[in-house]
Amino acid sequence: MSGPVFAEERRQRIVDAVRARGRVRLSDLVEMLGVTEPTIRKDLSELHNRRLLRRTHGGAIAVESHLEQTLHDRSGQHRDAKLKIAQACRAEIARGESVYLDSGTTVQAIAEGLEPLDLNILTNALGVAHAVAGREGLRHTLLGGTVRPLGGSLVGPVALETLGRFTVDVAFIGASGLTADGISVADVTEAQVKQAVIDRARRVVAPMDSSKFGAADFVAVCGLDRVDVIITERVTEDAARWCDAHGVELRVAG
Repeated sequence: MSGPVFAEERRQRIVDAVRARGRVRLSDLVEMLGVTEPTIRKDLSELHNRRLLRRTHGGAIAVESHLEQTLHDRSGQHRDAKLKIAQACRAEIARGESVYLDSGTTVQAIAEGLEPLDLNILTNALGVAHAVAGREGLRHTLLGGTVRPLGGSLVGPVALETLGRFTVDVAFIGASGLTADGISVADVTEAQVKQAVIDRARRVVAPMDSSKFGAADFVAVCGLDRVDVIITERVTEDAARWCDAHGVELRVAG
């Protein structure tokens, strides 16, 4: 009985990876799942026949393009996990610190539950600015720049130039993918802002639900050696191995 169940779980991970990345190589799937190449080939054939992906000579591609979702669409996904992660992230903030809050639904949840701890909040996220504006014990600065409606964020040369004026104690950086190579996102301009923030932060925390593990989005943000802590709701073997190899502290919320 355990064999078929394990096979279906493995195939679901393959489908999730293909949908997240758009394309995966056979060798990547072998490494990610820890099974033999013939086993993966059999899985790909089965999933191809179900029309859940398209098998290619060296791996598989998605049957439809991987499109970035709007902030509104993402807000309802993995909601319970994101709330747990956000609560754990708030415990990382000490009174009087300067804090960068990135764009993204999990970071938005961090902002919405912040205590009045005499914090200086820096952000490029319109939703974060709205969540903290006018609240006692929370001072905020919203970066200038070009509005990116899909992410509800400010990006571009003005945002990057303004970031050079600041240093923060802790930065909470959102991402849509995590692999052994690091964290990634769907948009180049978002990645540029995140990279600039990481360079200006004393400590980098990546709040990330486990659905992002094993996914590589369009553009790399940074390698795992630039991240201090990843906070999630569930640890996978892959994520634990990647973090251990790069000295990243991996914490489970709750």
